[in-house]
Amino acid sequence: MYFEKPGAENTDRTLELAVKTCKERGIRHLVVASTFGATAKKALAMIKDSNINLVVVTHNYGFSEEGKCEFDPQIRREIEQAGHKVLSGTIATRNLGKAIALKMGWSESEIIANTLRIFSQGIKVCVEMACMAADSGLIPFGDCVFAAGTGRGADAACVIRAASSNNFFNLKLREILCKPRDF
Repeated sequence: MYFEKPGAENTDRTLELAVKTCKERGIRHLVVASTFGATAKKALAMIKDSNINLVVVTHNYGFSEEGKCEFDPQIRREIEQAGHKVLSGTIATRNLGKAIALKMGWSESEIIANTLRIFSQGIKVCVEMACMAADSGLIPFGDCVFAAGTGRGADAACVIRAASSNNFFNLKLREILCKPRDF
């Protein structure tokens, strides 16, 4: 499925497609990007009464302001009380590479991130989350469904065979379920 434009208006349809794919294929892990919590809350409602394990990936502490996380602490509690996980970790293509890029103008991880943006910002984030969640032991090293977006909301979803970040090139983007046509 292709959306004409990126953005939060595609969130419901993206999450519906991601959850439907999990259910139809017996994939037990759904990983969703959420900066502030709105997308996470929608995903939590959509998987209610299913056997899908939800992992929500937020920005790391200090992403926008040193020592702070933008994700709503009440929504974090709701997700965790429902038996799911919230990961606020270093973005796989950001870490030290971002520090190097800010100092030197480029880094290998910035090249990888920008190459992934050719597909869309959401697809780039899905790939990053596959490494982050695998690194944290929150998903198996196997097929999982990922949903992320451009700015706010979700406008991209895909099936990825996850791999840890130190084995990044073993990761397999197996299927793009939806993405914006233009971004």
